[in-house]
Amino acid sequence: MSATVSIIIPCYNEAANLPAIVAQSISLTNQYKFATIILVNNGSTDNTKAILETLVDSNPQIKICNVEKNKGYGFGIISGLAMANTELLCWTHADQQTDINDTIKAYNYYLQSNFTVVKGNRINRNKLDAFFTWGMEVYTNYKLKTALHDINAQPKLFSSQFWNTIKLEAPNDFSLDVYLLYKAKTNGTIGTIDVQYLKRKFGEAKGGGSLKGKMKLIKRTLKYINELAKNIS
Repeated sequence: MSATVSIIIPCYNEAANLPAIVAQSISLTNQYKFATIILVNNGSTDNTKAILETLVDSNPQIKICNVEKNKGYGFGIISGLAMANTELLCWTHADQQTDINDTIKAYNYYLQSNFTVVKGNRINRNKLDAFFTWGMEVYTNYKLKTALHDINAQPKLFSSQFWNTIKLEAPNDFSLDVYLLYKAKTNGTIGTIDVQYLKRKFGEAKGGGSLKGKMKLIKRTLKYINELAKNIS
């Protein structure tokens, strides 16, 4: 059993990471003909767009999605998903903290299971990051009356059919991860694969890298969770 899959990688000011990302993308698509990679230039203000156009050759399995203005992490992913025409969909980060080959690990596990979504479960994280994740889990699960774990872990893989049933209400910011998993949990099941959480080599974290970034991300996510909780009877 096999299926085609599109892997969405949103890139916002990731110029320094792009040579490695594109090289890994070429290697993956050369090995797995069922996979398409969509690299999203998510309104970058550095030279991400030019570097992508230079590095990505005529490989039909690697596509570029240019978003002119950054409207959020989620918007970049959603824009990439809109370009996809495969049976399965997936997204992961461009910061190299999660190996791109974990998407294939998730793909294989998905095909062997009946899960609605297969996602990563980060191991070997530092205690501070793990604490913030735990705190968000407790609050999220209390408000949404569910049981979600390591919400922001990548990759996330699911069917295009499932995505089409939920995409109209998908948020444009970092809350997209919460939204996808909440919909998966309330309409099906979630499977996990362990992934090594690596140290970022270049650039700055766009979400919760620094303490200030973590607090900003938490505040924004909590607001979304509270709004989502209002619709729960």
